[in-house]
Amino acid sequence: MAGIYIHIPFCQSRCIYCGFYSTTALDQRQRYVDAVCKEWLLRSGKNNEEDGTNNECIGTIYLGGGTPSQLTDSQLRQLFNTLPSTNGEVTIEVNPDDISVPYVEMLSKLPVNRISVGVQTFADQRLHFLHRRHTAKQVTQAISLLRDAGFRNISVDLMYGFPHETMDDWQYDIDQALALRVEHISAYCLMVEEGTPLQRMGIKPCDEELERQMYYTLIDRLSEDGYEHYEISNFAKPGYRSRHNSSYWNDIPYIGLGAAAHSYQKATKGNGPLMYRSWNVSDIRQYMESIEQGTLPSEREVLDENTRYNDRVATALRTSDGLDLSALSDRQRRYCEQEATPFLKDGLLRQEGNCLILTREGLFVSDMVMSSLILV
Repeated sequence: MAGIYIHIPFCQSRCIYCGFYSTTALDQRQRYVDAVCKEWLLRSGKNNEEDGTNNECIGTIYLGGGTPSQLTDSQLRQLFNTLPSTNGEVTIEVNPDDISVPYVEMLSKLPVNRISVGVQTFADQRLHFLHRRHTAKQVTQAISLLRDAGFRNISVDLMYGFPHETMDDWQYDIDQALALRVEHISAYCLMVEEGTPLQRMGIKPCDEELERQMYYTLIDRLSEDGYEHYEISNFAKPGYRSRHNSSYWNDIPYIGLGAAAHSYQKATKGNGPLMYRSWNVSDIRQYMESIEQGTLPSEREVLDENTRYNDRVATALRTSDGLDLSALSDRQRRYCEQEATPFLKDGLLRQEGNCLILTREGLFVSDMVMSSLILV
């Protein structure tokens, strides 16, 4: 079943590391929500047959950002009243400082059943460095309020590789995250993205060997605590893998709504089923004006055989299930097995049945392995 991703680009202030499209123009929220609702109606109405969009086959909904918890009660209700209902996973990303008793009471009355909390670190000085608005204390308070409201599927995001961060610092953050007893943890090394304030500040990436030690420590600590390491950066208690994000890694179609949102869908018209991806314009005003005129503000690319193979390599190898060779054409499989041979010998890949899977050592250099397997 397909998933729906809604990009909510609004933030009270921008974090210095974020490379996602965002805006602080909070006065545009209502107009934007109106546009997102209209975009869904456009996609599920006249474009239904062409795009393979079907109101009855939505398995997951994910509100990401930006900061979706900056939307008001009425704006969130408007979105959910417009979108198709689903018995599946419905996730919203929130900032800890947005979580209050009235807010979680409001969330509990919506179809939301999974909460993703942007924590990043439990050290106030590092939160201040990132220009995050919350404190470490607010994280614990937010999780407690969410639990009291009945939420039983909570994820937290962590970050490591800060300037001057030590292994002891990172161990402390892991300790604090485990103490929350959440169902899911995502963890990423701080990246210096092009065009971000972090880059303009001249911050250098973390030392590679320290990053490696931090990553392996993360894997060991979370595995010991019963988390499944099911994707390069994601860990879940049994039964709590992110179903929506898993669609990205398992070749499942999804629909993106909002400025800068991406879609991956099947076109059913023409010479047979074809997969394509599309992306909305990364400009809130252009997006809203286009939708208000009844035009989808997106570009579209039909995926050829080689592109689909490259996408499958770059996504499936991220997961603990690995790349299923039996899903490839004979030509693609021969090429993939040939290119994978040195990595199998070096212990960066292993083969289980028809699946190629990154080893512990291969996970840390996954980009290098994947780039070597793609077709150029």
